[in-house]
Amino acid sequence: MTRIPEDTISRGLPGETVQPAPRTRREARERYRGSERRQARGLPSTSTGARSLRQAAKPGASLGAGYLGLGAAVLTGIEAVAGIVFFLIRWTEFTDPWLPAAAWALYLVAAVGVGLSLLTYGERLTGLAFVLICVVLACVVTLDFVGIWPEHDLAHTASASVAAGFALLPVATLRPAREVAAAIAVLGLAFIGMAIASTPITSDTMPALVSTLALVTVPPSIAIFVVHRFRQLVQRELDRVLVQSNVQAPQFAVGMLASDELARLDLAAEKLLDAVANGSDPLPLSDASASVASSLATELRLHLIEGRRETWLYHAITESDNLGRSVSVADPQSLAGHLSPAQRDGLLQALWQMVGVAEGRSSQAGSPVVSVTLGPVGSDGHPVTDETMDVPIVFESRGVPRRRLGPTAWSALQRIGPYTDSVRDGALHVVAHCVVNRHPSM
Repeated sequence: MTRIPEDTISRGLPGETVQPAPRTRREARERYRGSERRQARGLPSTSTGARSLRQAAKPGASLGAGYLGLGAAVLTGIEAVAGIVFFLIRWTEFTDPWLPAAAWALYLVAAVGVGLSLLTYGERLTGLAFVLICVVLACVVTLDFVGIWPEHDLAHTASASVAAGFALLPVATLRPAREVAAAIAVLGLAFIGMAIASTPITSDTMPALVSTLALVTVPPSIAIFVVHRFRQLVQRELDRVLVQSNVQAPQFAVGMLASDELARLDLAAEKLLDAVANGSDPLPLSDASASVASSLATELRLHLIEGRRETWLYHAITESDNLGRSVSVADPQSLAGHLSPAQRDGLLQALWQMVGVAEGRSSQAGSPVVSVTLGPVGSDGHPVTDETMDVPIVFESRGVPRRRLGPTAWSALQRIGPYTDSVRDGALHVVAHCVVNRHPSM
């Protein structure tokens, strides 16, 4: 059903393994991260192609995560101060208060060390540093548990060990969620084991023990969830901004993914020219080198032709991490290029609303959530002249219930043109009639 225009991203030079074209920016970024060193090998460090690939492979910072980490560090500090005050108030009630005091001393030293490291090296936490932090926190918990063992009352005597759970809050912004979740699980099991071994389990002690366990495990767990959702929100909004730039794009254009392909062609061309310049491949060129040069010329010509086939909508979908895996487009006549900026904006907004509603709902893996078909050109009672034509745009989705589409989605469809909607066999069908200029100025 879906026809994707032919592209040359997957076309390789002679002797190279042909790979399928990446469908999203994330897939392209991961592919070129893995091959950057191999592609740039043997070229000068000032090579344009090598420099482009190195720049494309650099990981980006998580925007705004530092502010979440700062807030988490403030909460951790507040809890640590409260824990120290609680420990000092009950100092005389401990049989041996020096082990919990040592636990607090180790905790404070570790906190200062981590703070200085972040100020010196930035918001980065390596795997080795995370393991070291976990070892220090384990020592803090062990010292605190050993010190309060004679009291046989975990809920009312634990202090430094509780602070160890809060110490994982800022870590949640610097390390993958699965690693922090594993640390939380181990800490929770340690508290459960300590409670069973040291404290009599009765109806009087159970509420306090459960509250202590929740105080240790719930805050860092919430931090993991908040950080995950925040990163999703930031990536989605950045994706929307990038896609929205296509509203003012020309009718036909070469997308951003083509820049990676052009960088590869630049590398190959520089290798060939460098070999000719240093005499390792003298003129006239050998048959193999001549074949490579011919292939490079063909690739460049195909890229020029490609720019006259792929519309702004094709690039908006394929270059988006969210829309690329949820939307399929069929536009065999390249009619999307005739849409005005207002109509393009309405089309993209409607797609974002449909994809957003479908998120989190069960769907078949690999199948698109929304299918968009443009054309064929018709009249259907809409004004059509020598200068204008009617382009039907059909939206079909099996993961978007009609009742869940809000006013924003219907307003976006209205900007495209008059539309009708219906539900057939459990799938939502929307047909919008878009009157466009036959000879667009964009």
